[in-house]
Amino acid sequence: MASLSTTTSTAAGESLRSFAGLRRETRILRGVAAADAPGSQLRRRQLGVVRASRTSPRLNGRKLRVAVVGGGPAGGSAAEALAKGGVETMLIERKLDNCKPCGGAIPLCMVEEFGLPLDLIDRRVTKMKMISPSNVAVDIGRTLGPDEYIGMVRREVLDAYLRERAAEAGASVINGLFLRLEQPEGPGGPYRIHYNEFSPAGGGAGERRTAEVDAVVGADGANSRVAKSIGAGEYEYAIAFQERVRIPETKMEYYKERAEMYVGDDVSPDFYGWVFPKCDHVAVGTGTVTHKADIKKFQAATRLRAKDKIEGGTIIRVEAHPIPEHPRPRRVLGRVALVGDAAGYVTKCSGEGIYFAAKSGRMCAEAIVEGSENGSRMIDEGDLRKYLEKFDKMYWPTYKVLDVLQKLFYRSNAAREAFVEMCADEYVQKMTFDSYLYKKVVPGNPLDDLKLAVNTIGSLVRATALRREMEKLTL
Repeated sequence: MASLSTTTSTAAGESLRSFAGLRRETRILRGVAAADAPGSQLRRRQLGVVRASRTSPRLNGRKLRVAVVGGGPAGGSAAEALAKGGVETMLIERKLDNCKPCGGAIPLCMVEEFGLPLDLIDRRVTKMKMISPSNVAVDIGRTLGPDEYIGMVRREVLDAYLRERAAEAGASVINGLFLRLEQPEGPGGPYRIHYNEFSPAGGGAGERRTAEVDAVVGADGANSRVAKSIGAGEYEYAIAFQERVRIPETKMEYYKERAEMYVGDDVSPDFYGWVFPKCDHVAVGTGTVTHKADIKKFQAATRLRAKDKIEGGTIIRVEAHPIPEHPRPRRVLGRVALVGDAAGYVTKCSGEGIYFAAKSGRMCAEAIVEGSENGSRMIDEGDLRKYLEKFDKMYWPTYKVLDVLQKLFYRSNAAREAFVEMCADEYVQKMTFDSYLYKKVVPGNPLDDLKLAVNTIGSLVRATALRREMEKLTL
């Protein structure tokens, strides 16, 4: 372990190496973008895309075989739903003790919807403190009911639990490294997946394996090899950097039910810094899309902003990982589908991804189970596209709204001051938390919506005036 002031460049360097080959993509992949871009599904129906039907071939003497690559929330949820639905399922995960640099926040609806045991949740956050560039702090959470909270989990605990549940349902969980995917030689032919299976004793590159499957679910994260195998296209991505810090119990008491979000150019030019509580430590992190080379500088600034509350702490783990900024141009091809981070399901502005990963994995699996009649028939691309249509219809508006908010309020320190000012409004808090906790668009009161619009304009006007005054001071 290292003291809080100890340089973490070695560990950080190891964490950041995994980004090699994942490049920022600014061009439009014309041939790909039209295929799976959200909103394109209606056009697809109008063009009369052929769907799988009950006349698809029956699989005599065996069940439909599906490989799920990646064992995070998306892969674990997909594998469980597939196995429960009568599909022969194999789940390949490279690191069974993986600790992804993730804030670990989950909405209340996920606890019930996915049947998560309450002891899986480290902390129940009922107080969220939003801190502006000038350190003006606003307490968020005043509108929460007595039984409402934001759950804080450790990814290594949540992911392991979902994989165990998949195994209990009948999925074969393999500790291995997915290498490549061979396309079928003809219509309805099997995919061949190549992977290295690791020994339970650990060590070594593992033993080379090959398996034939009827469909593949790519849940292998932002660096998805499955996505590359279907030419899914690149996307813009952020780097998330996080340190787990064990702080004295007296200071941990402050974070018992509280999380903090810091905004400002010092902690990130286009995202936010955070301090989220875990079982016996806090996760301190930040992220950025536009200034990846400066991520360590932003992390140091986040620690500095929270210094009084984490002083005396010890860094026990350093983590870094890419986070997608928008869905990939292609998410389905043939009998291969992408879910979770591999598909690009992380929201802008908030950076939320756990719920959408688990939900997309389950939706994809349900589409396969339905299309195959519980594993008794072959599926085709039409079955997988039903999952895309359902997911986009339910959640694409949320992604667009958060995209607009990020562009509007994260563009300057003055705009961030306005954003924090808005967060003090109880109506804003109620609408925000209701939408977040239950993943439903909450209808607002027309009069309150009008007042909010006026207040937003006022905040932005004040922010613009503040920015101009700050520019004068720097001349």
